[in-house]
Amino acid sequence: MVRRQSTLAIALVVVALTTLLLQLVVLPLVLLPRDTRWAWLLAPIAVTTVPLWSLIHEGIHGILLRDRAWNDRLGRVLAVGYGGPFTLLKAGHLLHHRYSRTRRERTEVYDPARSTWLAAARGYYPRLLGGLYFLELLSVLLALLPRRGWAALVRRTDSLDSVTGLLFERVARRDNLRRFRVEAIAIVVTYTGSSIAYGGHAWMLWSAVGARALIVSLADNAYHYGTRLERPLDAMNLALPRALELFVLAFNLHNVHHRHPGLRWHELRAAYVADRDRTHLGWFTAVARQLRGPVPLSAEAIRADTVPGWTAQTSGAPSTSP
Repeated sequence: MVRRQSTLAIALVVVALTTLLLQLVVLPLVLLPRDTRWAWLLAPIAVTTVPLWSLIHEGIHGILLRDRAWNDRLGRVLAVGYGGPFTLLKAGHLLHHRYSRTRRERTEVYDPARSTWLAAARGYYPRLLGGLYFLELLSVLLALLPRRGWAALVRRTDSLDSVTGLLFERVARRDNLRRFRVEAIAIVVTYTGSSIAYGGHAWMLWSAVGARALIVSLADNAYHYGTRLERPLDAMNLALPRALELFVLAFNLHNVHHRHPGLRWHELRAAYVADRDRTHLGWFTAVARQLRGPVPLSAEAIRADTVPGWTAQTSGAPSTSP
């Protein structure tokens, strides 16, 4: 069974790396010189961002492969192709598990006593419509900072209202900072080299990167938008046809993942059944409703059990009714 799981993981990594190689190398150097219509391949490639992130996510939790060293190596290689340093992505995601829906991480929530909807929206919508991914990509510039610069960055961003200071503090640790710099250099080399290979068609590559940014940023908080605060273990399971659930590697079963972060993607459906868990919204509905914008701290939905499918259980668990 263990060998079969490792074989499956390696096969998926090979498919992901082949797709990235097609986008970054084969298209510009082999296919586009023959016929520019090959550029249409970039559209379906952009959609593979979702399973690509799911594989990186498995690596972040150390469950892509049982061998931790190879787990991290493959996670780093995939993250370079994705365009974000693995060290930063890992630190950020693990902080998300710890602080989700707390004061430090409640993306869409603003306090009317301290801000207005319009002021909150100025930061919210750019982040939602691609900004989150581009911040991950642009983080490679931080590799230029000396260690003292990182210490100053941690001090300036430390706040009880954000995980940013904690994120920078984790990345700035000696071994992590060394790895972050290597990953950042690899990303710069990869995407600079690919842009040169595309030549006059480089806009095609960066249009595909823009599509990736939109997909990643829209999907990131869809599992938590408008849900109750102070419930780090809570998330929403979002409905997808079973074929699409397999395509996204069961990332839509997000409540199951938050409650069982050590389970591999192909184990989540069984846990969903065993826990008598339920689906809370459709995936596309959950993504679209974020366009409503920032939610005031006083809103009933984030303080009471008004999210579809949730009941007032003291444990914060989702309803088990059919």
